[in-house]
Amino acid sequence: MLIMSSHLPPLAALRALEAAARHRSFTRAADELNVTQSAISHQIRNLESLWGHKLFERGTRPLTLSKCGAEIVPIARDFFGKLSATLESFSVEDLPGPLKISTLESFALTWLVPRLGDFHEHYPEIDVWISTKDDLIDFSVEDVDLGIRFGNGNYPGLHSSLLFHEYVFPVCSTQLLNRLGVPEHPIDLARFPLLQVNDDAMSSQWETWISAAGVPELPLDEGSRFPNTNMALQAAVAGQGVALARSAHVDSGLSAAGLTRLFDVHCPATSAYYLVCPDGAQSRPRIAAFLGWIEAEAARSQQRYEMEMTSMKSARSGS
Repeated sequence: MLIMSSHLPPLAALRALEAAARHRSFTRAADELNVTQSAISHQIRNLESLWGHKLFERGTRPLTLSKCGAEIVPIARDFFGKLSATLESFSVEDLPGPLKISTLESFALTWLVPRLGDFHEHYPEIDVWISTKDDLIDFSVEDVDLGIRFGNGNYPGLHSSLLFHEYVFPVCSTQLLNRLGVPEHPIDLARFPLLQVNDDAMSSQWETWISAAGVPELPLDEGSRFPNTNMALQAAVAGQGVALARSAHVDSGLSAAGLTRLFDVHCPATSAYYLVCPDGAQSRPRIAAFLGWIEAEAARSQQRYEMEMTSMKSARSGS
């Protein structure tokens, strides 16, 4: 069936048709659209007159679409759905207000916040508000646009974009090296205090690194323990022992943090960083802008780390 452009209907009449078809009743369609039953009937008759085809089979209860009506209604329904979604995205983006991002405090302090100046240079019209939380956020409850999570990327109902994988390796302060000497081999760490985190995943990372380094064993039952990686790193800066650093936590440079990396052996962390948002929200202009920016920053960060690893291995092989 071909309908000429001159036969395109008024939107109000098309809404009446879609509602009547969905409810299979003029009366219930009228209730939904807050008009009278006779108004719905009048709109349907006008469409039938405009197109020269019946839209409903007369005399049936509940209402039954004609062949012509059955072709048109799905198209009308799809049109209204797309129009509604588009207008909703416009209304959200046009509302004044910041882009609200939730992430781990450690990631915000060591990786995200130092880079935000670059984002503001590219998008001065977008204000960014950072909040920190260790627990997973519920987008249906909390007033947040985006989340940056450290996990496995499996977040049902959410759009998830991998930012980068993370690696762990031992670090300590220069003052500790001056006191205990520079370890030549990973087994030499047996004479160093090993700083650990009260977290099963991070505790197992020491075991994983020891295995990757080919060390029979190190005294993991001894040494200080801390609630998170940042605190363990601060203890390392203060010369209290050797801590496992995560690559994102020292991305701005170990020397700037007052730390020295020990050995070129590393192992992947059990999780990775993902940017998440409600599915479909990633196409909104502000969110899309931030997503594009942070993915580029993450790629540069990953590349820089890989170059540092290559440089360390080259230096070792040349020595």
